[in-house]
Amino acid sequence: MSPVRVDVISDPSMWLDRHGDALYAYALVRTRNAATAEDLVQEALLAAFAGRDAFKGESAERTWLTGILKHKVIDHLRRRGREVPLVEERDYPAGVEDACFDERGHWQVDVRDWSRPDRALEQDELRAALRDCIAALPERLGMLFVLREVDGMETDELLAALNISSANNLWVMLSRARLRLRACLEEKAVTPGD
Repeated sequence: MSPVRVDVISDPSMWLDRHGDALYAYALVRTRNAATAEDLVQEALLAAFAGRDAFKGESAERTWLTGILKHKVIDHLRRRGREVPLVEERDYPAGVEDACFDERGHWQVDVRDWSRPDRALEQDELRAALRDCIAALPERLGMLFVLREVDGMETDELLAALNISSANNLWVMLSRARLRLRACLEEKAVTPGD
């Protein structure tokens, strides 16, 4: 099946009005800095304007712009990316990771329950609590979690984007982010699937 072609690109002077809020939200979640998010959106729009003739129409315009922005975010992370030691490290009791995650590092929670309509309010509460808990993480851990779990970035991309020295360090950091998120969600008395 061939992709649907969208041969028309809108007037670039309308991009900010049509897509600016979504692009800004995308960048803000990943950079956690309003000024940086604004700068990256501007860079992405300028790059899109310069490359608008290359737009093949194989995706929606917003998807194309978001793809450009994704690369701008990764470039930004690489530029600023020296490893920063973690502060306020918490020690977790032995076995906590085994109880929370499977051997591949995934949550041991059945997420199918999250899509039940009768639990929509609980889902909204969980999303809000998760958003707050991610925001409370140290900056690098929050960025790592979002880039891996939301954007689905692969290990090699994450190592380069965040300038992490090894895959082992990346997985340790990701594990710490997950443990902190779990602890935060438990403090808020919000647990998925309850």
